[in-house]
Amino acid sequence: MKKLLNTLYITSADSYISLDGETVVVLNQDKVLGKIPLHNLEGIVTFGYAGASPALMGECAKRNISLCFLEPSGKFLARVTGRVYGNVILRKEQYRISENPDLSCKIAKNFITGKIFNARWVIERFTREHPFSVDSVKLKRVSTQLKDIIELIKECKSNDQLRGYEGEAASLYFSVFDDMILQQKDDFYFDGRNRRPPMDRVNAILSFIYTLLVNNVAAALETVGLDPYVGFLHVDRPGRMSLALDLMEELRPVMADRFVLSLINKRMINADGFKVRENGSVQMTDETKKTVLSQWQSRKQEKINHPFLEEKIEWGLVPYAQALLLSRTIRNDLDTYPPFMWK
Repeated sequence: MKKLLNTLYITSADSYISLDGETVVVLNQDKVLGKIPLHNLEGIVTFGYAGASPALMGECAKRNISLCFLEPSGKFLARVTGRVYGNVILRKEQYRISENPDLSCKIAKNFITGKIFNARWVIERFTREHPFSVDSVKLKRVSTQLKDIIELIKECKSNDQLRGYEGEAASLYFSVFDDMILQQKDDFYFDGRNRRPPMDRVNAILSFIYTLLVNNVAAALETVGLDPYVGFLHVDRPGRMSLALDLMEELRPVMADRFVLSLINKRMINADGFKVRENGSVQMTDETKKTVLSQWQSRKQEKINHPFLEEKIEWGLVPYAQALLLSRTIRNDLDTYPPFMWK
């Protein structure tokens, strides 16, 4: 159980929430885990299937407190709300910004700044942790080049220009990704990003984890009342979760890429857990997917200190914290969107 920015998160999958007077009660097998006064809350998010009492759902609707139900994996299930006044205004402002190139670029710049900052951090940390196993000169050179791109982004005037800088940074970052694979090199190698379908084991894992992450981010955006399909950087397309893809950018290096490197370098997976199809594409076996999902859930439960909020939260709640910060930026409660910049 975690209270974050006036939102209560119930992360235990088998916890049930009910109402006791003016208080939310969190129960797990009839044991009371905690009580939170309703008047302190803007929203409640629960990960699991145990559910909530009708009385609590009714009171949340009456007070316009968003009550969201997610699968334990983070996939959005449903949201109970009362009057839609707040969400309508928030989404109308989101749509207005998405149609304004200058305002969209202002927010998009922070998404990409966070992404490149975190990519640098992954490289820098890896260099420090494995000084005798990597080409430190090569990695530090790329880190410096990424830092230079961050400075250029500060003066960026359009999303087209921003996409150019992001593409250059991604090319630099992935040029040393294979250098950070230290174990099982014969079976796990990275010659560049490929997808739809992935043509090697590393890309197969990356694509799988990116899918998990974008669904987590989409659920977070749904939770705070934003439309995950209307973005500020990714172009709108039918069925494309453009805002989820936008917000995911800053989280890719630290939540997805580092996780994939750990799976390989710690030998949690091996070559036998993949199969090659007739067209050359590579897929994970069901058993490997189970292993990856189990490790992913464990990683999301690890606690970190959020660099902007300056409080401890689980990795799995980072997308929700960022979605809340983004919604507050759109509402003009914050002057600028603070990307997640891991330190």
